[in-house]
Amino acid sequence: MDIKQLHYFCTIAKEGQITRAAKKLHMAQPPLSQQLKQLEVELGVKLMERQGRNMELTSAGEILYKKATRLLAELEDTKSEVKETGDGLRGILSIGSVKTCFSYLPEKIRYFRETYPNVTFHLREGDTYFVSELLRNRVIEVAVIRLPLDTDDFSMIQLPSEPYVAVIPQKWEHQFRNTTSIEMKELQNLPLLLLHRINGTGQYEMILDECKRHGFKPHVVCECPDAAMLLSLVDAGVGATLVPKSTLLSLHTTNTVTLELQNSKIQSESAVIWLKDRYLSKSAQHFIDTFREHSTIKE
Repeated sequence: MDIKQLHYFCTIAKEGQITRAAKKLHMAQPPLSQQLKQLEVELGVKLMERQGRNMELTSAGEILYKKATRLLAELEDTKSEVKETGDGLRGILSIGSVKTCFSYLPEKIRYFRETYPNVTFHLREGDTYFVSELLRNRVIEVAVIRLPLDTDDFSMIQLPSEPYVAVIPQKWEHQFRNTTSIEMKELQNLPLLLLHRINGTGQYEMILDECKRHGFKPHVVCECPDAAMLLSLVDAGVGATLVPKSTLLSLHTTNTVTLELQNSKIQSESAVIWLKDRYLSKSAQHFIDTFREHSTIKE
């Protein structure tokens, strides 16, 4: 069993078909099938079963796939670490961001591109759960997320906290005496559109707890992990939403009014995170360094 065979095996497992795997590997199907057969003979177990045109992992195959994926990732890490020298940074830096945190990134990326022009970026977007899973699976190296998050697997630089604001349709403005702020209790009769993670707890639960502290249960008419979608609904007059203030720096609407929240204790906490005790490319290290000044670092 060698590295090439493991690479072939993992590609077949990911693609689910010999045909697609061969195409991705730029090789013919017969020799790829032969490599799989040789690996099974050497290990003395069946690694994959054919289901029509598809290939499915056996129990033994699943174990090998998990181990081989980790081994191949560490091999790539080792190759990258050996190849990188000094400040000769180049290649691709993959970054994830929660959409409501994206305002932290443009200036950092602009500065980084000026300093390291040979580095290009791959950006991925999702809620905190999704982006943290991309990190765990090593699809990205660095992420900017909203807390809370179980950070046992991650090192973290905590970013400055910020208040939430209420965003209402412009046509509702006449209903409120104050056009710059709103009391928490004034939200109890409004249809609310709230951010809600795909998985886990976060801003949604925090807002519900704050409403409960003020003695009411909010009228939530829509939950969504995408801030841009919620703001579009507010823009259309569907309801009001509560979002971290910096969200509005990167997501713009034309038919909405932003109101400061009065008597509210909710604050949004954000962080830059990366996998703990795992190799980071020099590009990722230098990018993380742009966040270190005036920040709280937990590693």
